[in-house]
Amino acid sequence: HTDGVSLIINPGCELTSSENAVAFAEKYDFVYAAVGFHPEELKCYTEEGFAVIRELAQHPKCVAIGEIGLDYYWDDSRKEEQKQLFRRHIELALELCKPVIIHDREAHGDTMEIIRDYPELRGVFHCYSGSAEMAKELIKRGWYISFSGVVSFKNAAKVKEVAKVVPDDRILVETDAPYLAPHPFRGKINHSGRLLYTATALAEARGCSVEDVARLTREN
Repeated sequence: HTDGVSLIINPGCELTSSENAVAFAEKYDFVYAAVGFHPEELKCYTEEGFAVIRELAQHPKCVAIGEIGLDYYWDDSRKEEQKQLFRRHIELALELCKPVIIHDREAHGDTMEIIRDYPELRGVFHCYSGSAEMAKELIKRGWYISFSGVVSFKNAAKVKEVAKVVPDDRILVETDAPYLAPHPFRGKINHSGRLLYTATALAEARGCSVEDVARLTREN
């Protein structure tokens, strides 16, 4: 496909975007969907909406529950509600035998505490921002680690350190579009056409070829 991108998992972040993700997956054979309520969309959550998410999650091209998790960066006043919403989605994922796509921003401790309560849970920590030590624990538990355009930033020493310790069979690459465009597009609107720059930076951090990163992340 265009720009070398041949496989996409497109997550929702509330009801409308989750419905759109499934609609795109139906339209394009190389696009798959994930559905759920992002922690920043707590205000949009309703029981009726969650019932629709449950239905969407059973679509044959819905491959994960997400993007879900905890975000204390923008608003840390509703931590308990965020945790309840997170657990609700995890329980749905386990019920349907689906992996999860986790958003963890400024909430590493609480996120890990919840993850440890569900040892059978699997999935990916998207746009990973934790430590190399935390990544090692997640890998032991069977999780994947995904890298965004941040890995190309000059000041991203911590992320590059993580990139070196993640095994070949656990790395993923992503846009987080429209955010986190890789260098030299930092601060501009991101899209899948810029993914090669992220993959190239990830290859440099890991000391391998971009072809290796492309092959591994597609397989993973």
